[in-house]
Amino acid sequence: MTDRPAPTLDRGRLARLMERESALFAEAHPKSRELFARARGPLLDGVPMNWMVKWAGPHPVFVERAEGARFIDVDGNAYADFCLGDTGAMAGHSPAPTVEAVRRQVARGITTMLPTEDAIAVGEELQRRFGLRYWQFTLTATDANRFALRLARMLTGRQKVVVHDGCYHGSVDESLASLRPDGTVGARHGNIGPQVDPAATTKVVEFNDVEGLERALAPGDVAAVLIEPALTNIGIILPDPGYHEAVREITRRTGTILIIDETHTISAGPGGMTKAYGLQPDMLTIGKSIGGGIPVGTYGMSEEIGARVSASIPVEDADVGGIGGTLAGYALSLAAVRATLSEVLTEEAYARTIPLAERWEAGVRSAIEARGIPWYVTRLGCRAEYHFLPVPARTGRELAASNDPELERFLHLHALNRGILLTPFHNMALMSPATTTDDVDLHTRAFEEAVEDLFGEG
Repeated sequence: MTDRPAPTLDRGRLARLMERESALFAEAHPKSRELFARARGPLLDGVPMNWMVKWAGPHPVFVERAEGARFIDVDGNAYADFCLGDTGAMAGHSPAPTVEAVRRQVARGITTMLPTEDAIAVGEELQRRFGLRYWQFTLTATDANRFALRLARMLTGRQKVVVHDGCYHGSVDESLASLRPDGTVGARHGNIGPQVDPAATTKVVEFNDVEGLERALAPGDVAAVLIEPALTNIGIILPDPGYHEAVREITRRTGTILIIDETHTISAGPGGMTKAYGLQPDMLTIGKSIGGGIPVGTYGMSEEIGARVSASIPVEDADVGGIGGTLAGYALSLAAVRATLSEVLTEEAYARTIPLAERWEAGVRSAIEARGIPWYVTRLGCRAEYHFLPVPARTGRELAASNDPELERFLHLHALNRGILLTPFHNMALMSPATTTDDVDLHTRAFEEAVEDLFGEG
């Protein structure tokens, strides 16, 4: 670190730089622009899913093909992909073992509503990785979370759910809630058409707030605490020392079911933060990454919870209780998961990807410190990102207060114009088994250039 005063951001300079980058983008993406104009005919806002409007630039880049940790757009531009489908392609795009398993299974039958041997093998591997006895499968982690919450309410006879402020659990209604400044619960900003007032279903506590969790669980009306072991979608926020031990002690003492969502935090290692931190959830959910790009989710439960669930659902009610789905646990998805877990997202793969994230982190930190910029960079396994704060945030509220969409959009577009894709939601980068040191160093050079553009002389 230098002793000179921290530089301040010149908004006029930022606006001029954004104009420059927008012009570079337009020059390099004429075919994407044509496709976007055509897409505005049949597709709402010109995209197949609404959050795709968030990509930096005047329109999204249209992809021609993707493989490993790279993709090529319709204009022939190549990119190092650090977004990786926001974890959906964490195994890399079209990993060969997964593709081969899917090809074999497509020829043998996609879905039959009957089990395959792959389901057993996947269940055994999930037992090994996470330590929970029983497993069930879904199409998404959202469904896994939704079903886990239903089961928790059934087992406890309680109605309330606790989540963290700034959490991510897919589109689960109970999780689309936030803490208001006065401490009450309301709909999260952007929550579209909530079915009920979230305060009727949910209590929200700050991450790392042990006393807040104590207060929330004291009345004995909470069925489950649903948490990410580290906040991710608002930005990476790591747990304080002893936080998870306190969460486990409080939930056990109050008879509350603890559900850990590892959908993003699987970046910490093959068994996620559950294995890396020695956590002991009652239930665990995960999706996205484990299918290598094929839609799938799963939820596991301890032996005790599994026995209680099995004893509580009569066979004749097994298909009408709001848990399941015709394609849940279907043959194609389980073939993909088996191949991805056994041959792609392995111990050896993490031994490569985590050091790559460390290299990415070091490169960003070096650029920040060289200019004395009041930002920091943080990492969770093979996932890393930088934030516009001088010290690490401990809560979602602290990190949300530092949001700077204008600055973030420039940095993302600057990277994109130099062949680098970051997740559109914040400044996150994810390493896949196919990511290389050259990819990481490309980002470091581009980030150094962006910092120089923003804060350099002239």
